[in-house]
Amino acid sequence: MVKLYKLDASPPARACMVACELFSVPVELIEVDFGEGEHLKPEYLKKNPLHTVPVLEDGSVVINDSHAILMYLADVYGEQESFYPKDPKQRALVNQKLFFNSTILFIRLRNISFPLFMEGITEIPKKKLDAIEEAYGFLEEFLTRTKYLAGDNITIADIAAYATVTGLVVILEHNAQKYPKTQAWLKDLEKLPYVQKGNAKGAEEYRQLVKSKLG
Repeated sequence: MVKLYKLDASPPARACMVACELFSVPVELIEVDFGEGEHLKPEYLKKNPLHTVPVLEDGSVVINDSHAILMYLADVYGEQESFYPKDPKQRALVNQKLFFNSTILFIRLRNISFPLFMEGITEIPKKKLDAIEEAYGFLEEFLTRTKYLAGDNITIADIAAYATVTGLVVILEHNAQKYPKTQAWLKDLEKLPYVQKGNAKGAEEYRQLVKSKLG
């Protein structure tokens, strides 16, 4: 059985949990207790020297990046090719948006969440909020061109980005009138059963954590 080491509040981990639901992966979900330092224990560091979540273990294969995990799950367990097309040109578009999530959306969330949770800050600098606002603009532009991030079908790029954006909106609520395509995209994904099961609980945990830190 596949093992997924996760923290429900983590957007990257939630994206992988959504994918496991979507692809009906036979998975054992293992919570990593950061408060108890489980992510720093030698046995965990052997799996992931970066001491982050998620980590996927499938037999001898161990993967410690959520985007790589999504690609792997889609290739190995996904029966519907549309979520991660095998055609090189279509796949490149999905990869492009996965990297957009990794380098733009998620990094701008992490630039706030890490100092918030690990360094004890209680106020978010305006320039970091402005960076999220800019990211919403990029997202809206992409969704103006196609219904979903990499085309007119949902792909693993949407799964990755959706989990991240449900974290971003806790920090800075998006303006639904200014970003109508983003609003429609969020609502569309939110209603999907596999998204609900994999993301909703952890997204609320993240919201409560942020509220507790910002008072």
